[in-house]
Amino acid sequence: MQPPILKKKKSVKYFHGYKLTDYYSWVHQNNILDVLSDANLLDKDVKNYLIKENSYANKMMSETKSMQKLLFKEIKGRIKLADKSLPFIDQKYSYWSKTTEKGNYSIKLRKHLKTGKVEQIWNGDSEYKKLKPSYFGVGDFSVSHNDKLLAYSLDLKGSEYYDIHIRRLADKKNLKDVIIETNGNILFSNDDKYIFYVKLDSLHRSKSIFLHEIGKSQKSDKEIYKEKIDRFTVSIHNTSDEKYFIISSGDHSTNKCFLLDANLKNLKLKLFKDYKENITYSLNSWNGFFYNHTNDQALDFKIERYKHNNLSKAEDYINPKKNTIIGGYIILKNWFLWSETKDANQKIFLKNLISQKIEEINFFEDKIKSISMSTYQKDKDTDLIYINYSSPKSPNKTYLYNLKNKIKKIVKVQKIPSGFNEGNYITERIHAKSKDGIKIPITIIRHKNTKINGKARVLLYGYGSYGYSLGNGFSSSKYSLIDRGIIWANAHIRGGMECGMQWWKNGKMLKKKNTFEDYIQCAEKLISDKYTKEGNIIGMGGSAGGLLMGAVLNMKPKLFSSVVMAVPFVDSLTTNLDHSLPLTVGEFKEFGNAKKYKKHFDYIKSYSPYNNIKRQKYPHILVTTSLFDNRVLFDEPTKYVAKLRQFKKDKNLLLLKTEMKGGHGGKSGRDSGIEETAFDYSFILKMTKTKV
Repeated sequence: MQPPILKKKKSVKYFHGYKLTDYYSWVHQNNILDVLSDANLLDKDVKNYLIKENSYANKMMSETKSMQKLLFKEIKGRIKLADKSLPFIDQKYSYWSKTTEKGNYSIKLRKHLKTGKVEQIWNGDSEYKKLKPSYFGVGDFSVSHNDKLLAYSLDLKGSEYYDIHIRRLADKKNLKDVIIETNGNILFSNDDKYIFYVKLDSLHRSKSIFLHEIGKSQKSDKEIYKEKIDRFTVSIHNTSDEKYFIISSGDHSTNKCFLLDANLKNLKLKLFKDYKENITYSLNSWNGFFYNHTNDQALDFKIERYKHNNLSKAEDYINPKKNTIIGGYIILKNWFLWSETKDANQKIFLKNLISQKIEEINFFEDKIKSISMSTYQKDKDTDLIYINYSSPKSPNKTYLYNLKNKIKKIVKVQKIPSGFNEGNYITERIHAKSKDGIKIPITIIRHKNTKINGKARVLLYGYGSYGYSLGNGFSSSKYSLIDRGIIWANAHIRGGMECGMQWWKNGKMLKKKNTFEDYIQCAEKLISDKYTKEGNIIGMGGSAGGLLMGAVLNMKPKLFSSVVMAVPFVDSLTTNLDHSLPLTVGEFKEFGNAKKYKKHFDYIKSYSPYNNIKRQKYPHILVTTSLFDNRVLFDEPTKYVAKLRQFKKDKNLLLLKTEMKGGHGGKSGRDSGIEETAFDYSFILKMTKTKV
C-alpha cells in the first residue's frame, strides 16, 4: 500500500526581504478556529486526506493489533482501576474522588463530618452516558462555601472551550445557568452568590474576567478586568485567608497582579505590582501579610512578604539560593513549608513560626526522587500535611506527616495489581557535557538484566520549553518497554528549569538551539557510555517536545532507529508569523516575534523543523495529532508529514495518525488514553523488532 500524497498549491509570501514558498499552506483554513468548534467546516479535501492517512497508518500497523491488545492489557493491568483519592477535610465535609473498574471517569464524593453520611455529588461516567458526546473533557470542579452548590466545566469537543454548569446538591438538579466559552476555571465568591470565570475571546485567548450572578443570564455578567496587551492572558484565585481575590495577567515570563477585596462591595481593582519584563509574581495573603513568590532581584526565586498596610516595603522571607529554585509553599498557622529544586531533584523545607527554626524534611530513600506536599485540611490550625513521594522505580507513597512530632504514617500506596518488584530496576543519574561546557542531567531507568554493552535500545525523552521541568516521578506504563530491554532516559535539557531560571533562559529566544544541541549531546553521552549505539536511539517528545524531535531529526537523523512525535509543534515559523492563532502572541518571549524582528525570523527559520527538512535519510517516524487541538493545530503535523515524504531518501515508515474526535491530549477517557499509549509503544517495538 502506497502512502497518501497531499496535493500541492504554491503559496509565496515575503518577510524581511525573504521569499517564503510553501506548497502545503492551503491546509490551513482561514476559519481554522471555527473548525475547532464545528468539524463540518473542515475542508473536504483535507478531511479526505486525513482519513486516507489514518487508513494507511492502520494498514501499516495491522500486524501489531495483537501486540496493541497485549500492551493495553499490560498497561491497564498496572493501574488499580477501583481506586480512591485521599480526603480533603473542609469545614463540614471531607471530599474525595474515586474510580471504578469499568468506568473511564472519576466520581466525586463527600462525607458529613458530624453525621458520617456519604453522598455522591458527581459521576463522570453517568454524565458521559447522559450526554453521549464525541469527546468528554472535564475541566474544573468547585463546591460553594456553604456546601450547597457544585459548579463544573465541560469541554465536549476537545478544543478547550469549556461551558460551566451549576448544580444544587440537595436535589442534584442543574440550575438554568450555563456559562459558555470559558477556559474552564471556576471560583465562587465568599457569599456564594457569584462565580468568577475567564472568558475566551474570538482567538481562544483568556483575556477577560467576568463575575456571574448565580440565577441570572450570562448576558448580565459584569466584566471585572479585560487585558489589552495582546500577549498577556488572565487568571484569578483567592488567597489563603479568603480576604482577597488576586488577578494575574501576563505570559510565560512576566505578569502583573491586582487585588480585589473579597467582600465585593467595591469592584475596583488595586494594582499590587505592574509588570517588568522577565519578572513574575505569585501572590497570597495570610495573617496580615502578602506573600510574594518572585524572581525580582532573585534569579531562581525567593519568597518575600509585605504588611497589608505597607505595600511599599518588602522583607525577604525565604532567601534566594544560587542554582536552586525556590518553589511553591504552604502557609499554616504555626508552620511555613516550601520546596526547592536543584540539579533536577527536589527537597522540602520547613520553618517553625514559633521558634523560627528551619529544617529539611528528609526521610526518603532514593537519591533521584519526586516529592510534593499538599494540605490535609482547610483549617490552618493544624500540624498535619500530606507528603507524596515516588521515584522512577518506586510507586507513589503518600504520608500523613505531623510537623510537630515528626511522626509519619503511610496513608496510601500506589498498588500495581499485576505485580511490581522495584528491586528489578536500576535508576541512575549521569551528566552529558554541552557544547559550551555545561553539565546536562540525564535520568536513566532500566531493568537490572539489561546489559550495558552498547547494544541496548534507549528511549530518550525530551521537552525543553516554557521552563517546564521533567520530573522524577513513577510512571507505570513505560515498564512495558523497560521490561523488554529498552532503557528509558529523560534528558533534562535547557529550556526547562530543572537547574534554575538560567537553565530556561539559555534554552529560549535566540538561545533556543541550545535545547536541540543539549539533546544531541545527551544522546552522544549515552552512546559513549555504552548504554546504546548510534542508530539505536528511540526519540520521543510531544507538543514543544515535538519541536525538539523535528529539529534534532534534521540535524542528526543517524542517531535514531525510530521517533514518536505527539501533537508536534513542527511548523514553528509559520505559526510564529500568524498572530491570529491562540498561542502565538503569548509566546513571543519564549520563541521571539518573527513578523516584527528580522533576527527572530532568521533564527526561527534556521531551526524550524518544517523549513529545514533535507534530502537525506530519516528513521521510522510516527506523528500523531488531533483535529480539535487548539494549541498545535492539526495542519502543522499534516504539512510536516507531507513535505517529509517528498524529501526523505529512504523507505522507512512515516505515519500520520489523526484523532478525529480529540484535542491536545488526544481522546478523552481512561481506556482511550491507554489505547493511544499502546499504539505508540507497538510502533516502537515493531520498528526495533523487539520480541513481545
